[in-house]
Amino acid sequence: MPIPTLVVSSLLQVCLAGSAAGPADAPAPVWVFFKDNRATPASIADTALTPRALARRALRRTLPGLFDVHDVPMPTTRATAVTGTGAQLRTQSRWLCAVSAMATPKQIEALRGLPDVTHVEAVGRGRAGWQDEQEMPPPEGWAASISYGAAEPQLTQIDIPRLHARGYTGTGMVIGVLDSGFNRVHEAFNNPAHPLRVIAEWDFINNDGNTGIQAGDNSEQHKHGTWILGTMGAYLPGSMVGAAYDAEFVLCKTEDVPTETPIEEDYYVAGLEFIESHGADVATSSLGYIDWYTQADLNGNTAVTTVAVNVATANGVVCCTAAGNAGHDANPTTSTLGAPADAYNVLTCGAVDINGAIVGFSSSGPTADGRLKPEILACGLNTVTVNSTSVTGLSGVSGTSLSTPLVAAAAACILQGRPDYGVAEIREALFATASRSDAAGLHPDPLFVEGHGIMRAYAAAARGLRTADLNWDGFVNGIDLGLMLGQWGQTGVPGTVFGDVTLDGVVGGADIGGLLGQW
Repeated sequence: MPIPTLVVSSLLQVCLAGSAAGPADAPAPVWVFFKDNRATPASIADTALTPRALARRALRRTLPGLFDVHDVPMPTTRATAVTGTGAQLRTQSRWLCAVSAMATPKQIEALRGLPDVTHVEAVGRGRAGWQDEQEMPPPEGWAASISYGAAEPQLTQIDIPRLHARGYTGTGMVIGVLDSGFNRVHEAFNNPAHPLRVIAEWDFINNDGNTGIQAGDNSEQHKHGTWILGTMGAYLPGSMVGAAYDAEFVLCKTEDVPTETPIEEDYYVAGLEFIESHGADVATSSLGYIDWYTQADLNGNTAVTTVAVNVATANGVVCCTAAGNAGHDANPTTSTLGAPADAYNVLTCGAVDINGAIVGFSSSGPTADGRLKPEILACGLNTVTVNSTSVTGLSGVSGTSLSTPLVAAAAACILQGRPDYGVAEIREALFATASRSDAAGLHPDPLFVEGHGIMRAYAAAARGLRTADLNWDGFVNGIDLGLMLGQWGQTGVPGTVFGDVTLDGVVGGADIGGLLGQW
């Protein structure tokens, strides 16, 4: 599918009007969009891509070729021209062919007159839906088990442990995280036998390579990102184990949390480009932009963050985003989403409690053009994660921003087991196997609240495979027979026992016959 043409609402006058309380010449953040006359690069050496990104694109990119003009860095002359007006450079986007800068009204007029500038718009702003989320003690009754610890119920709900039992724990997968910052001091991130692996990081707020706590940071700055990272990458058996504990991570500090400082979309776009260029297979964020957009703008190709997600998914990145915490009603014509939850192929995530009931704060769709959002659900009420400040201890946190990384981590484990899946294939598999699309004949929620229902990660990964193909390589042969014999005598709930080809709850003689029948 072609990348949609960017359509930007006229926000500039609103932005300037918003500065009325300050000096008349107060600077405001703006996008400066340029005519895209870049040439398609001749080789990867002419792009900002890493070999890891190129390998992922070779597997999952849906656009022609492996790279295009969107991968060419912005000419340095354009940033120089912007700063030449006196405006202060913030960041650049090769995908949007745009530069963001802080500019006064006089400088904005000068920017409009620069060669090849097509238009100047305000940097859209929004407040993260998770700003009211609080760190609480873990829910009672979620006592640590011998393996996953307090995280076991939320992982079992979406059938992650069965994927792990097959060896699909995120090994070889890279997950990119756009968030507020990451305090990686917790013991679950620093297990000597299994430390958290971060392959790249960047603080887009302070423009440096440290996404942790820094001098001048707000006291709340690091908390949310730490919670999100914990749900995916923690590894402290018996206490807290994340949903993709063997994955590697790319961390981007893009969200400025103080109440008086709106979250700004240009850092999001820059962070997503950073994640994609470093080869991430999955990207997750819990940010929603709506303050400077209306529900009518959530049509899949208007908000800048939405357009950026469309580019990322076209390049083969499985993108996950929170639906939002603005609540829902029974009216299918009203929506409480925020961008980029309206992106065409983003996995938009709602929240349920541990018993599977939709929670009151979970936002609803549809998009402005009538598409189903949210699409998939996971636990977002009292979700267990690491304490954001201490080196020990766990917390329970609520919000669609907590259900989203569970979906993202599950997607990474699924991709490890099913490298044949692209963005479209994993979406189709997730939707076809979710709780509302099961054998009982249930269907997507017509009220646009629950989407396709609760994720069933194992079923999505196994979709289309024969039961005797135990190693999921597309063949039934001696390797599978050996795996089955290694599980001989194992029993359990039908459909949950590895090696149970006949799905009767026991690995025995009938399974040999079943395997030979599929040989």
